Amino acid sequence: MAEPYTASVTIEAPPEHVFRFFTEPPSMVRWMGDYAVLDATPGGEFTVDIQGVPVRGRYLEVEPPHRLLISWGHAGSERLPAGASTLEVLLRVVEGGTEVQVIHSGLPEPEAAKHAQGWPYFLGRLVIQSAQWPT
Repeated sequence: MAEPYTASVTIEAPPEHVFRFFTEPPSMVRWMGDYAVLDATPGGEFTVDIQGVPVRGRYLEVEPPHRLLISWGHAGSERLPAGASTLEVLLRVVEGGTEVQVIHSGLPEPEAAKHAQGWPYFLGRLVIQSAQWPT
């Protein structure tokens, strides 16, 4: 397993606004994915199709509006099966808005490199889309 991947961005919005981008399908597909079915309750479904990749998992812990722990994997994958890794999302109030930190753990080496390229791209989209989506 690779070391956990960590990245963060600051968004000019309160945590309550940013939290929706990880828990509500219309908000999620604005920055990540083409399709989403989300049940943001402990044990609830986390289904997102991202550029043809079927990400499947569960919400493991939900602490609105500051923290989420989500199991993450790819449907049909042997390298990273559904729910095989964990994504922790931390939302912290900072001057100018909310710091969004993602910590992706449990990724095997080949997948870790792909996710290390993908997360900066998608977090950049999150910054843009959260500014354009009503609070």
